[in-house]
Amino acid sequence: MSATPQKNRAPRRVLAAAAGLATVGALVAAMPAGAHDRGHGHGHKPRTVDVQLLSFNDLHGNLEPPAGSAGNVSETQPDGTVKAIPAGGVEYLATSLRTARKGNPYSVTAAGGDMVGASPLLSGLFHDEPTIEALNGLDLDVTAVGNHEFDEGATELARLQNGGCHPVEGCYEKGKKFKGADFPYLAANVTKEKTGKPLLRPYTVWKKNGVKIGFIGVTLEGTPDIVTANGVKGLKFHDEVETINKYARELDRKGVKSIVALIHEGGAPASTSYNYDCDSPGAGDGISGPIVDIAKGITPKVDALVTGHTHQAYVCTVPDPSGKPRMVTSASSFGKLYTDTTLTYDRRTNDIVRTSVKSANHVVTRDQPKAPDMTRLIDRWNRLAAPIANKPQGWISADINGRGSTAPEKPLGNVIADAQLEGLAPADKGGAEVAFMNPGGIRADLVHKASGSEGDGVVTYGEAFTVQPFTNMMNVVDLTGAQLVAALQQQVSGANAASPKILQVSRGLTYTLDLTKSGADRVVADTIRLNGEAIDPARTYRVAMNEFLAGGGDGFPALGAGTNKLVGASDLDLFNAYLAAHSTATAPLAPPATDRITVIQ
Repeated sequence: MSATPQKNRAPRRVLAAAAGLATVGALVAAMPAGAHDRGHGHGHKPRTVDVQLLSFNDLHGNLEPPAGSAGNVSETQPDGTVKAIPAGGVEYLATSLRTARKGNPYSVTAAGGDMVGASPLLSGLFHDEPTIEALNGLDLDVTAVGNHEFDEGATELARLQNGGCHPVEGCYEKGKKFKGADFPYLAANVTKEKTGKPLLRPYTVWKKNGVKIGFIGVTLEGTPDIVTANGVKGLKFHDEVETINKYARELDRKGVKSIVALIHEGGAPASTSYNYDCDSPGAGDGISGPIVDIAKGITPKVDALVTGHTHQAYVCTVPDPSGKPRMVTSASSFGKLYTDTTLTYDRRTNDIVRTSVKSANHVVTRDQPKAPDMTRLIDRWNRLAAPIANKPQGWISADINGRGSTAPEKPLGNVIADAQLEGLAPADKGGAEVAFMNPGGIRADLVHKASGSEGDGVVTYGEAFTVQPFTNMMNVVDLTGAQLVAALQQQVSGANAASPKILQVSRGLTYTLDLTKSGADRVVADTIRLNGEAIDPARTYRVAMNEFLAGGGDGFPALGAGTNKLVGASDLDLFNAYLAAHSTATAPLAPPATDRITVIQ
């Protein structure tokens, strides 16, 4: 007999032998836990193996440590006080992950989306190629797409995955072609409108020594509401739960019983401290928001949920549809934390032993050694960015907080809205009377301390870009007073009822926000004034906003109803022009008062 048929036959014999062992297996399974965890010295593999799942989310191209308050994480101390710890930066993230992996032969690293997009200049200037390169170096195994992965559209996302130089700007380094991500981007709930086919892979299976774990990745179904229309053109976004359940069934049929869902949607823990116990008093009691309903709907076939989008830190157990606890985690943002989850894999069932899943968030501290390969990567791209990044735009006398401010009205929000109003008020520029800025579009703080050699108080182009990295074109439109009032009410009602999105408003617009009330009533309609006068529902007002808000984005359909549109300069250009006009080295811009929105709590 030739050798080939023999080869084909061997597995069948093994299967037959395994069938005879089933009864022995049942006996082993009934033994006390410790008895079958260890090998018995006869070449037996232990029944279970611990798989380390390291995860993070919402990096947003923050290769360098985020500046100011946006670079801190809150930690509750044993005495109950809360301490701010500076964290993040890929030089430290790389060290943290590499240290965590030591002594864990089975380790897989996954991410929950928004790895790129809304990135600081160092990455944003180069269409996020530096971040993909850094993630390759971090040994990321898989990530879900987030809404920001669609900022530049499906074609650009495909380029980030597959490589190739930018279609307009070409290759950034002589003789070097961008290689793309060496990890799969998963987009299970995103299909092409024309063909109905998935845009990218819906899932991937991580394998090592017979251990198999399936990863399904989805972004939030509401992605089209928070991305410019161009970014999501020709795409359909589907229900997260239905999609995950569909592919979990498919993986299960293929014999993959251990499944992790990567979901770019999240929740809000009751405390912002990363070490808060959100399973107190009971499982999942300390967390609210969209992820809770999603977690409760996802099939028990899925063993753990890595989430993101809300930039919060939590490690909770939310019961699955069968009532069993299941781990739901999120690691803040900007690479400030990573989650370390232990998944106990049963080699006989190929499934995760859910009762022994352990998880915790860890701070990516800045007092550990920097990873030299990441330092080299940052230095290399910084040299390319320097001529643009280091140009001074203006001067500030102290920190002007935007992203790092938790107040409804943010000092930097006021500066940005004022810059937009000033730039678009002239008749030939649109005749704007009021400007609105969406809070999610403010990506950082303006920090007084120097980021490089420019000196304290100097705002560089790189720093301004980090605050407003989208370079949205500005629009000025006609809205009636009634539409204007409706827009302000939409901050706290409709799509924004559960988590309000408070618009930053230009000087001259004032009103009261009563958070003791519910829904639209939280905006006290008869307090709304523009330059001291009540809003006339029938009058037409010229309103400035970025193109994203003018398209009704972020749950503001009233703003999307504007007419007689004039397209102006970009938000970043107006911001820089304002800094130049209102600050000098001897008379720097001071943080403005926040007295436009009166808040009742």
